[in-house]
Amino acid sequence: MNNLKEKIGYGFGDMSSSMFWKIFSYYLPFFYSNIFGLSLVDAGVLVLVTRIWDAVSDPMMGVISDRTQTKWGKYRPYLLWVAPFFSICGILLFTTPDLTYGGKLVWAYVTYILMMTVYTGINVPYGAMLGVMTDDSNEKTVFSSFRMFFAYGGSFISLFLWEPLANALGGYNSSTGWFWAMVMIASACFVMFILCFIMTKEHLKTMSTVSVGSDFKALLSNKPWWLLIGAALCFNLFNTVRGATVAYFFQDIIGGDVKLVFLGLMFAFYAGLFLGVGEISNMVGVASCVPISNKLGKKTTFIMVNASLVVLSCLFFFIPCTLTGYWIMLVFQILISILTGIMSPLVWSMYADVSDYAEWEFKTASTGLIFSSSSMAQKFGGAIGGAAVLWLLSGFGYITDPELLSQGNVIQPEAALSCLRWLMSFIPACVALLSMLIVWFYPLTTERINEINAKLKNVRAIEE
Repeated sequence: MNNLKEKIGYGFGDMSSSMFWKIFSYYLPFFYSNIFGLSLVDAGVLVLVTRIWDAVSDPMMGVISDRTQTKWGKYRPYLLWVAPFFSICGILLFTTPDLTYGGKLVWAYVTYILMMTVYTGINVPYGAMLGVMTDDSNEKTVFSSFRMFFAYGGSFISLFLWEPLANALGGYNSSTGWFWAMVMIASACFVMFILCFIMTKEHLKTMSTVSVGSDFKALLSNKPWWLLIGAALCFNLFNTVRGATVAYFFQDIIGGDVKLVFLGLMFAFYAGLFLGVGEISNMVGVASCVPISNKLGKKTTFIMVNASLVVLSCLFFFIPCTLTGYWIMLVFQILISILTGIMSPLVWSMYADVSDYAEWEFKTASTGLIFSSSSMAQKFGGAIGGAAVLWLLSGFGYITDPELLSQGNVIQPEAALSCLRWLMSFIPACVALLSMLIVWFYPLTTERINEINAKLKNVRAIEE
């Protein structure tokens, strides 16, 4: 049984990653189109191309980390080595240089590709650590729950504070405000990755007995991996489509002057609040994951959660834009976020099970390669979702002139407003339905995983 310090330390790692990732997923498309000054089409291509690069870099990093041997272990050293570059690249990503449009486009490509490469360099080994910190399937779910609880806590902090920070440090509609807000976030992220390195330890020593080519061949023959990566891609697509739409949805449908009253206190109803409430609700879902999945099994939990997401997402479309409607939107955001909170640690724990299956079935200790596929699914989901939002808005005539938007006198076409409503409802509902159908065929039941783990105990070396 691992101690509490390790679980908290492991949580700090994804707290750092998620502070960056949620800002990238939810605010970067808005930044590129409304602050940096790229067209929606160019911004969409940029998001897609940079994430496709991750399809190459993630498995490469998985293979490299699987074959790393140091006194600190295979995966843990990368937390120390890459953390400074992680923070620096995040700051560069939100820097707006005084260049021509073409120069700015080149800057955006270079900094985004650098950021995603560094993100891969630290996040793939971090995720793979789960496979070597414990050999107990239920304990992996506990580690995943700590990981996601801290991740959503970090996301809440960054999303809730992002707009106030930008306003305080130069203005929400100013590139200066966005730059200094990222400096603040990046500094905190660096500290948390160092804490993760200090507080954790790799307990299992795994060694692949096959070549890199055999690792890839085994991966491509791994049916549970194919099914899980498809379902996980859909899950991340669901989150990104809704999240990337929120900033646009609040600016053009909700408006910037809505006030709500709770217990006699008046507060602004803005995108950061909506997203921040979602992150807190995600944490409730994370806390619920272990008891629910232990009772129902991981596969059944996955299916039931996605079925609920389909229903709630469809109903969101019919919520009116009134004061009562805004409260209902918050309630739906809470319910949807609790469900996605259950899903997040569940998916990572299922990847650890797939890794155990591969180790037994194919005799390959390719934990890093398998977990890199989860990162790849996350980024592909983010790429497709982010690009789809931008391209759909462009196709329906959404106006993105930064000068006009800063003056606050732009009225968006009705077609673009309808598109925003669909992006918050029916489109993510279809994605959740597809995810549910894919995992229906996933073969690694609780009984099967317990059987595999019992066999693996005899061939693994455990370091106390």
